[in-house]
Amino acid sequence: MSNNLVVPRFVAQAVPPSTPGMRIGLLGGSFNPPHQAHRAISRFALKRLQLDRVWWLVTPGNPLKENGTLHELGERMQAAREVADDPRIEVSCLESVIRTRYTIDTINTLRRRFPGLRFVWIMGADNLAQFHRWQDWRRIAAQVPMAVIDRPPQSFRALGSPAAQALSRYRLPENKAVQLADRPAPAWLFLTGLKLNLSSTGLRNPDGSWKGTK
Repeated sequence: MSNNLVVPRFVAQAVPPSTPGMRIGLLGGSFNPPHQAHRAISRFALKRLQLDRVWWLVTPGNPLKENGTLHELGERMQAAREVADDPRIEVSCLESVIRTRYTIDTINTLRRRFPGLRFVWIMGADNLAQFHRWQDWRRIAAQVPMAVIDRPPQSFRALGSPAAQALSRYRLPENKAVQLADRPAPAWLFLTGLKLNLSSTGLRNPDGSWKGTK
């Protein structure tokens, strides 16, 4: 690692290389399977937020979802690397290494170990709509600035959600996107203009296998 910190090897190996001052977008999910919307959201965020990297945090399992048909972590990570196909998008298994399923614990670990990095949490509008159900969601918002990517037809549901209403006073106008990584949390904005609307659910067969694969 190029950070000027002594970190446990198991954490360092699970986190992509970085240097202090980098602007890092964090996109968490099960990636079951990863798809072009994940890539499009990441590239959109890289451009609009002027990020240096986006890290895909492939979770061992989502506490809000049924994980019975979840593919093996190694399979999902390999598929994610193939879909990402961009040197600015890195795939990490940090959550399996630190043995957590909750975003707040992941963020706390990253901020503690890498205080020189400027993190932004990235989520789709569909996740903002249920953000109030996440473990310690208010603490998440207080730890890192957040970028919400519009995913029609979820726009109105997302912006009318309990979390969006509770955090409304911290919302920045969209034309301040390039400033988000430098803003102290809580701070968030809603980015429009990306029209691709795929979902992992729609790319799975009823038995949990991925469409287009055996």
